[in-house]
Amino acid sequence: MTSPERRLVEHLTRWLGTWPATTGLDIIAEPGRALPGWDGLLHPVLGVAGPAGGVLSVPPVHAETIAARYAENQDLAHFGPLVPAMAGFPERGWFTAVYRWTTRPAPLADAGVWVPAQDPAVPEWLRPFNGDVLVAHDPETGEHLAGVGIKRHDDYGRELAVVTAPAARGRGLARGLVAQAARRVLDEGGIPTYMHSPDNLASASVAEAAGFADAGWTAFGATEQATQRKTAG
Repeated sequence: MTSPERRLVEHLTRWLGTWPATTGLDIIAEPGRALPGWDGLLHPVLGVAGPAGGVLSVPPVHAETIAARYAENQDLAHFGPLVPAMAGFPERGWFTAVYRWTTRPAPLADAGVWVPAQDPAVPEWLRPFNGDVLVAHDPETGEHLAGVGIKRHDDYGRELAVVTAPAARGRGLARGLVAQAARRVLDEGGIPTYMHSPDNLASASVAEAAGFADAGWTAFGATEQATQRKTAG
């Protein structure tokens, strides 16, 4: 079986078009940017960067123009927000997220049960995920307290998204669910990843406790359209 570290490389290669980067930021013409993603929606501009460099994956028809503009100003904080319009999506904004993965999830106790995403009892926000989702519920009332959905990007990449009901926060459910989901992903031959906004301290805390260390990596790209479905991460 492919090692977890190699799975990350294979995932990023498929997701972005190439990995690792050969320069500070490689602008890659990737046909996949014009194809539906895990959710059936377009994700036309997408990038990941680590301490050794990064890749920005864009539609091939606009790659040359975007690369030329980046050569003029290599400050991604300034350049990034200009990219969606250059890629043909002027209505979209620009996001930056902390990008994490793990090969050794925290040894926390299982916190939920796996059920099909289309099970009628599954909370509404988990139903868009394909495959099984992980749900924690109150043993007395049956109320759903927290859940994890998996964004299945490719043969290896499995991005985890977690939500906890406000009344159930502070019990450690989210970290337990994320660690449990990560173990299953690894057992199935994938690599579990986790993304969150830089200012989302609660999500950062969950990730750290579940074994997803911050290695100084970031993800970035075009935001979803206002009409596209939102999922938590």
